[in-house]
Amino acid sequence: MKTKILMVCLGNICRSPLAEGILASKLDPTKYFVDSAGTAGYHTGELPDRRSIAIARQYGLDISHQRSRKFVRNDFQTFDYIFAMDQSNYTNILRLAETQEDRDKVQMILNQISPNSNAEVPDPYYGGDQGFENVYQMLDEACSVFAKKIP
Repeated sequence: MKTKILMVCLGNICRSPLAEGILASKLDPTKYFVDSAGTAGYHTGELPDRRSIAIARQYGLDISHQRSRKFVRNDFQTFDYIFAMDQSNYTNILRLAETQEDRDKVQMILNQISPNSNAEVPDPYYGGDQGFENVYQMLDEACSVFAKKIP
């Protein structure tokens, strides 16, 4: 049975698609399944932001097959790990949790780099291309740490 990991941001078009693509590239696809979702359904069915696609492509990753979807309560049953990109999304995910087991699956992604810091991955949507580069680098580091320690 595959270990399932979910990356979550607000709209599921910038940060979480990048996190999904980065982590998936670091794990054996026969052992792990990585997906992403957004706490808001603004962009359901849409491709990742063109800038996320571009920065991923710059690093040899193709995320253009991904489609945005909304985080749903059933994701707690489906996924073993749920990573939030920021505090707002972390809070919104926990609002849907029904059990302590559900809550225990949810973590802030950058705590992989700086445990218990609850640092946030900034939303690059309204910024320029450098914001997407910065987000890529943060997520790449966090995903590398997680990929090395996941069973």
